[in-house]
Amino acid sequence: MKLSCVVVDDSTIHRITVAKLVNEHPELNLVGDFSNAQEARNCIMTKPVDLLFLDIEMPVQTGFDLLDGLRTRPQIIFVSSKSDYALKAFDYAAVDYLQKPVNKERFNKAVQKAIEMHAMKKDGAEEEGEFIFVKSNLKNFKVYITKIKWIEAFGDYVKINTEDDTHLVLSTMKAFENELPPDKFLRVHKSFIINIDKVQRFNSKFAEIGKTQIPLSRNKKEDLANALNKQS
Repeated sequence: MKLSCVVVDDSTIHRITVAKLVNEHPELNLVGDFSNAQEARNCIMTKPVDLLFLDIEMPVQTGFDLLDGLRTRPQIIFVSSKSDYALKAFDYAAVDYLQKPVNKERFNKAVQKAIEMHAMKKDGAEEEGEFIFVKSNLKNFKVYITKIKWIEAFGDYVKINTEDDTHLVLSTMKAFENELPPDKFLRVHKSFIINIDKVQRFNSKFAEIGKTQIPLSRNKKEDLANALNKQS
């Protein structure tokens, strides 16, 4: 099955270039190309989109603004004339970061990453429900959403604690939080994200998952109570 793609770039020349590369790729299907974030958002919210080729510097709304306004994001390949935003792109769990002008070989390498990730997510959803794809100790792992207990900050990494194992992943907390379904997970502290379904009890200072006490920030007790009420 082809990946449905959208191209967003205020530069007509660069937009046409990337759209042409999409059309030439046998495993991609171009749903639309747009010169601004608002038109792209309207498309993404009304049509199934698997992959977004996204410029960053655009008038009125940037590429980051577009992503911030989406509850559910497709996979993202940033396309920019500058390398300055590469680190920030990591916070949005980008598949890749292409610099303009984009050549076909580099484009195809980025697309192959997206295809492989899409296939793994699809296989996982059919097997044991929704999962995320992480890289730990130079190996790739499927981590099923229902098995995650909590995530904690660990320097430049995040530590994923599951029912079966732990994984240390190079990521920021914000980037990892964006990968998780917001109705299932809650960031209760600057250093902790918890699976709401795994909480057994809580008070004003801690949420308990098994024998582990997860610290709650001062203003998060009410958020957790509301989230648990929605689950019940």
